Parts: sequence; C-alpha cells; structure tokens
Amino acid sequence: MKVAIHTLGCKVNSYESSAVLAMFKDANYEVVDFNSFSDVYIINTCSVTNQSDAKSRKYIRQAIRKNPEAIVVVMGCYAQTNKEEIKRILGVSIVIGNHEKNNVLNLVNEFISKRNPIDKVIDISKVKDFENLEATEFERTRAFLKIQDGCNNFCSYCIIPYARGRMRSRPKADVLKQALMITEKGYKEIVLTGIHTGGYGVDINYAFSSLVKDILNNTPKLERLRISSIEMNQIDDEILRLLKEEPRLCNHIHLPIQSGSNNVLKMMNRHYDIDRYMDVVNKLREANPDISITTDIIIGYPTESEEDFNETLENVKKINFSFMHIFPFSKRSGTVAARYEELNGNIMNERLKKISKINQEMAKSFADKFINRELDFIPESYHDGNLIGHTSNFLKVIVKGNEELIGQKISIIIKKTGFPENYGEII
Repeated sequence: MKVAIHTLGCKVNSYESSAVLAMFKDANYEVVDFNSFSDVYIINTCSVTNQSDAKSRKYIRQAIRKNPEAIVVVMGCYAQTNKEEIKRILGVSIVIGNHEKNNVLNLVNEFISKRNPIDKVIDISKVKDFENLEATEFERTRAFLKIQDGCNNFCSYCIIPYARGRMRSRPKADVLKQALMITEKGYKEIVLTGIHTGGYGVDINYAFSSLVKDILNNTPKLERLRISSIEMNQIDDEILRLLKEEPRLCNHIHLPIQSGSNNVLKMMNRHYDIDRYMDVVNKLREANPDISITTDIIIGYPTESEEDFNETLENVKKINFSFMHIFPFSKRSGTVAARYEELNGNIMNERLKKISKINQEMAKSFADKFINRELDFIPESYHDGNLIGHTSNFLKVIVKGNEELIGQKISIIIKKTGFPENYGEII
C-alpha cells in the first residue's frame, strides 16, 4: 500500500504530518510523492485565510482525480472549521479535525473494512488534553518539537482559537524524552514550536522558561535550541538570563508585533501597546546585544488609516527589526475583522511596497554588523559547491564548502551582506 501527504500552513502542521507519516511507515506503507498514484492520500489542511480554505479544496480534488478509488483523508484546521463543506466533496473518505490525528491509521483500516465515510471532527473547544504526536524524521539539521497546541487570545483577525481550541501543554516528561531522542539521532538544532509556543505551561502550572532551561540541562548533545515564536508578555527574567548566559539558546527571538499602530493593535485585540513592546525589545538587547529580533506584521487591517500606517512605519524603524514577515490583511470568515470593509487594493499595494523597502534596509543593516565577525553556522543544504544554512542569530549564509559538512556546527566569517542571503567563508 502507498500513502502520500500534502501539508498546508504552519510548522505545527508540518510536524504533525511527519508524525502521521511515521505511523504509516511503521505499518509498512510506501511513502510516495503527492503528485503520484497512491492508495491513501492525506491532506493536512490550513484555514488561516479564506484562500487557505480554497487551496485545501484544490488539493483534495487533485487527490481524488489522481485515483478515484483512493482513500482520501482530510484533516487539520479546515476540516475542523468546515467539515460539512468537505463532506460534500464526492470522494472524501475520512474527515478528521485537530483531534484524533494520532488515530488516523486505525481510521484508514476501519474505512478499508467497512467502506463507509468517517467523520471524526469533535468540538475542539472542549478538548483539554494535549494529543501526543511524535515526529521522528526531520530535515538533516533542524528538528521541530511541538510542545503545545491551541490559543486563548482570540485576536480579531484570527480563526485559530476556533480551529485549534484552548491552550494545551504537552507533559514535561514527554517533551524532555523526545528532545533527548532527537539529539541521540544526531540532530544539532531543536526548534520549539506550537500554536502559541510561549504559552506553554499555563494549564499545568509550569513556566515556558522553565521548560527551556530543563531541555538545555537534560540534552547534553544539543548544539542549538531555538524558540520559534513567543509573545512579548511571555519574555520573563529567566528567558532574559538564558539569552545572556546560555550559548546554546539561539540569540534569535521571533516576537510578533502585528501592527506598529496603537489604534490598530486595539482593534486587533492584541492586549499591548507599542511602548510596552519596545520595553521588551530593549530588555532583549540589554541581555544579548547581538540578538536578532524578527516579527510578523499585518498590513492593511480594515481600520488602518494612513496615519496608522505611517505610525507603523516610524515604529518599526525605531525598533529596527532584523527581518519582518509581512502579510497583507486577508479576510477570514468567522472572525470579528471579517465584518469590516477591506482596504482598497491599490492602497494596500502601495503600503506593502513601502514597508517591504524598509524591511530590506533593516535586514541588510543588521547583517552589516557582523561583517568579518566569527559566527557559528550549521549548513542545511548543498548546491554547486556551496553550503547554505543559518547562524544562531538566523542570518542566512552561503559559503564554499564540502557536502559532508552538512549538519555540523562550524565557524564562519561574514564577508559580504545582501538580501535575503549573505556570503561568508569557513574559518
């Protein structure tokens, strides 16, 4: 039997897809490319925007066309929020939301024996326990470790709390066990990930920063621990201490801002203002002057005026991010923000051009600080005599080198900066 999977959306989905594939491999399924003929197709969906829903439907129909007799499994956020829409697509065999993913192999076997469509979508808001999915294979150098699920924030533009449910933390013992297993397999870097990563522990009376410290203390072979994303109110004194004193904790923090305008932040239901955000940024740089601070920012929120946008431009320049992930606002049905009229497309495009230019300038300025400075570097891929990878502070660098160095932590010097890549030499 053959199985193929297509994953849409975030790193958490990628992690869960890896865990699901591991189950099928253990059951002696042959994993094939999603574009190939397969007996089982799994589409792990995203629902963060209306366009994400449309992409999910596209891949569902693609699988059905490839093999009309195949078992087609649709799981994830789109399945959780729009199961009836999916069930109306002729050829879908199994619909699973954001719970019971660890049972997908058994559900496939059930479908094989009974040939009746299966609906395993439950009310995610009532789920209180973390569903343990253990991924065992990752990229050659970087392993993702899912530590929590769900979100309690209910930002006005976001469907995720409705798709993923309330925050649920993975038991500490399970996290430490998998972290140790990952390093025993030779992975040099672990990226802690979740739907609301820094919210880990709120439901089990155990701080996220304590987990970070415990992972570092319990995995002696670990070269790097990276925090994928953390909200500003989750940066506590222990995180600041570890960034200052622990060289294995990557000097890179992804700190979502979403807007640089206090008016827009209030409309987004983000629960902080720019002054509080800047105060956290200053504390991070006091703890580690070389830290890379990256962010997510949404441009063109429906209530964003020209004055709000200009305030955003000024504030991101003051903060001086090393990189911004810029997203044009996209309406998501079922959210508060979907009630408002969307911004004119031409205005949106002009704003995106302006902030993208600033983003490129800030990224290059940050990289310029490290010219002729020694940095640790883990090559992740090889192409035509070049090694491509990232430094601890998340600079993407290309160096000349041999393919056998992939996955090894080595020292390099940055010789030339650019965007988005920089160029260096191995010491």
